[in-house]
Formats: sequence, structure tokens, C-alpha cells
Amino acid sequence: MNTASTLSSIGLPTQVRACLFDLDGVLTKTAVVHAQAWTEMFDAFLEGRTDGDTRPFTQADYNEHVDGKPRADGVRDFLASRGIELPEGEADDPADAETVIGLGTRKNDLVQRVIARDGVEAYPGSIGYLQTVRAAGIPTAVVSASANCLQVIRAAGIEGYLEHRVDGETAARDGLKGKPAPDTFLAAAKEMGVLPSAAAVFEDAVSGVQAGARGGFCWVVGVDRVDHRAALVHGGADQVVEDLIDLLPGS
Repeated sequence: MNTASTLSSIGLPTQVRACLFDLDGVLTKTAVVHAQAWTEMFDAFLEGRTDGDTRPFTQADYNEHVDGKPRADGVRDFLASRGIELPEGEADDPADAETVIGLGTRKNDLVQRVIARDGVEAYPGSIGYLQTVRAAGIPTAVVSASANCLQVIRAAGIEGYLEHRVDGETAARDGLKGKPAPDTFLAAAKEMGVLPSAAAVFEDAVSGVQAGARGGFCWVVGVDRVDHRAALVHGGADQVVEDLIDLLPGS
């Protein structure tokens, strides 16, 4: 199969030589788990406070302030949007600490409990698309802000489709900025030996499509799971689909 027909078979421009996938909300249904955990954590934190805006956390808050970002960045951005200030804290702050790091730990504990209890489900369309991409011989990577990335892809049974991984642990180790900065996607492309101009990014978060656009990637696919197509396009998505399987010809 020649390059043009290979790329046509997976619905991508002919210059693409690698595919970089976000995890939560693109490959696995864990975005819902994360949204619920953020909601539970922030609502409990806001209850009874007298400083700032203490309205309950909403889906719009999730989309705008925390989706796709490292935990600490999400905490900071949401608190800033509500006019609330907390100390940064230390890296080992426990979940009950009233710090940025403590709130992030509290949220992560909630996510881990749900994953341990309920497992992880991958989107069937994402599995089908990954299988087609790998069958076409296109290298793949997962690029996630989550420090639980390896646990999640193993639990979902998709580790074998993803040859490279840049995640929250990688970012902390290498000092990479989180999305919407393009650092993690650029690190994955470098590890794969491809230029950004020859790689496609797949993201469901506005911060993620912004990262893909800012990194100079040749094609940024927005995956619209929560009815925010316009925001994905505004953020820099070249194409928006409801499910990855929609990229395949004839779907």
C-alpha cells in the first residue's frame, strides 16, 4: 500500500507519519470519571467558604479550566476563576491539605478509587480506529497529562496499540509544561523521530487542541464528546468528529 492510500484509509492528510492521541475522552471513557471527581472535590471544598465565588462546579468549569491540564494547573486556574487563593503546598501534601497540591491529591484519590472499583472502558470506535492505524503501519503515541496513564491504558486493554507514552510522570521528570503548552506533544514527536509537521494530534480538550496548534502539528483532530465543537474549532482543531471511527472512509 502506498503512502497516499495508507493515509486515505485512516482519513488523514498524506503528510502524516505518526498519530499522537490524548487519553481521557479520546481513547477511554475516563474523562467522565475525571469530571465527576473534579466536581465532587471542588463542591466539597467550596461548601461553606465565604471568600470568592462559591457556586457549584459545572461542566463548563471543567471544559474551560481543568480538562486536559496537569492537576495542579487545573486547580490553580479554577480557583483563580472564582477569586480564591490558596498556598501552593508541597509535592507530598496529603489529600486533606488546604493547598493547591492537596486539592489535586484529593481529586486524584477519588479517580483512583473509581478506576480500582469499576475498571476502565475504551471507546469501541477508538479501539477500531487504533487497530486500523496500526494495521496501516502508522506509529502511535499516547500523550496525557495524567500520572495514571499507564494504569489506565493497561486496564482498558489498549497498551499494545500505543508504541510510545508521554504522560504526567514524564512531564514531571523532564520539566515539561502542561497543555495548552505543546511541550508534551513535541516530546512525543521527538521520541518517535518525526517532525510536528508530519504528525497528527487527537484531542477532546480545548487545551489539547490549542497545544497541537501551537506546536505546529500538521493536523489536529478535535473529538467532541461534550457538545463543544465550536470551542474546539476556535482552539485550533482542523477537523472535529464525535468519535474517532468517524474518520474512517465509509463510516
